[in-house]
Amino acid sequence: MISFQDLDLSNPLRNSIEDLGFINPTPIQEQAFSVVRSGKDVVGIAQTGTGKTFAYMLPILRDLKFSKQQHPRILVLVPTRELVVQVVDEIEKLAKYINLRVLGVYGGVNLNRHKEAVLQGTDIIVATPGRLYDLAISRVLKLKSIQKVVIDEVDVMLDLGFRFQLLNIFELLPVRRQNVMFSATMTEDVEALIDDYFVGPKKIAIAVSGTPLDNIEQVAYNVPNFYTKINLLLELLFDKNEFGKVLIFAPNKRNADRIFNLVEDEFPNQSCVIHSNKTQNYRLRSIEEFNNGNHRILIATDVIARGLDLNEITHVINFNPTQYPENYMHRIGRTGRAERKGKSILFATENEQKVKLAIEELMDYKIPLVEIPEQVVISKELTEEERPSEDRDQSKNRTSQEYVPGPAFHEKKEKNKKVNLGGSYRREIVKKYKKPKTRGDKNYNKRNKKK
Repeated sequence: MISFQDLDLSNPLRNSIEDLGFINPTPIQEQAFSVVRSGKDVVGIAQTGTGKTFAYMLPILRDLKFSKQQHPRILVLVPTRELVVQVVDEIEKLAKYINLRVLGVYGGVNLNRHKEAVLQGTDIIVATPGRLYDLAISRVLKLKSIQKVVIDEVDVMLDLGFRFQLLNIFELLPVRRQNVMFSATMTEDVEALIDDYFVGPKKIAIAVSGTPLDNIEQVAYNVPNFYTKINLLLELLFDKNEFGKVLIFAPNKRNADRIFNLVEDEFPNQSCVIHSNKTQNYRLRSIEEFNNGNHRILIATDVIARGLDLNEITHVINFNPTQYPENYMHRIGRTGRAERKGKSILFATENEQKVKLAIEELMDYKIPLVEIPEQVVISKELTEEERPSEDRDQSKNRTSQEYVPGPAFHEKKEKNKKVNLGGSYRREIVKKYKKPKTRGDKNYNKRNKKK
């Protein structure tokens, strides 16, 4: 096994690595170093938690010369605001002994603030596609000086609908540039992007998607419904020594809040939740509280937690099997990082068995089943989504076509059965002319009166 000392690092980078306490590069870091330095286009496929940020930043920083120019030379695109903050932090750690300007930009912040920051000058800009495009079309940010473009978590970007912004950004970039792409999965959309914009890319694949990570112990529970899952979850979390730092994946924002409220009731001030409806400050604060150990439980949705560097997680609990089997690997990859052992627990109802089977087929691995402990109460209460469709309460907020009211509770009173025929004037007109006057034809009633 080679060490960082064996790589052709500059002294400032070597000093930064020593300060961080890293000795050996991960496989993706080792294999990407010389390829990225060569200037060729690179496509790296590696699981979450394998050190992809350092894999592309080490070789880039190794050859980045000092410059006073205003506009950036390196562009790093990531899918979420949290990842912008994280990547900027990682770059600053590596560039501790390098005179370098790094700027992170993302949505949710006043655009004028980012315009002012761009005008101050920067060497590396880390951005979400939407905010970068806004800055580029405002003509404040010039992209013609970009030498290297890194697209991290590209599969998530395409899933989030950033394809349009990516294509527009590519059109604004100089033709002569190096493209570096990192992804955890290789989808048809990713391949199409590579075919259109990459020139003879060198591909590096580490831990092909679907391969279970050796240092993660996986188990599964067959659970009848949502509230039984909650009872089982609370029973597991009761053991604070075993479940010291737990990441719980929820299927959607609504259930994330629902799980958080029930967990918080049982374990006050021990949990936090992040999803796209939470404010940026709330999300960043929740991640910081979790990483610092102030909260031991973090509930999150897939997209928000993807790619985040969450420290020393002992357990990942999948409250449900993810709809896309490959995302299961990204979930469990949050634990067992940096050569530590980790544990993954999967809850699945009868209706979720088909998705669970797809996950097992992708991994070519049967997740061991564990019996629900006897003390866990099997709830008969069902959520609205779990009830049979005919038993669900119809929402009166729907349109008249969707909502059909049931019969009245009592017969209407006689006075309320009368039909509104209009005022006395209208009734007289009906008697006299057989049809009310209309504004559209002044001669209508005269013609009919003659008849």
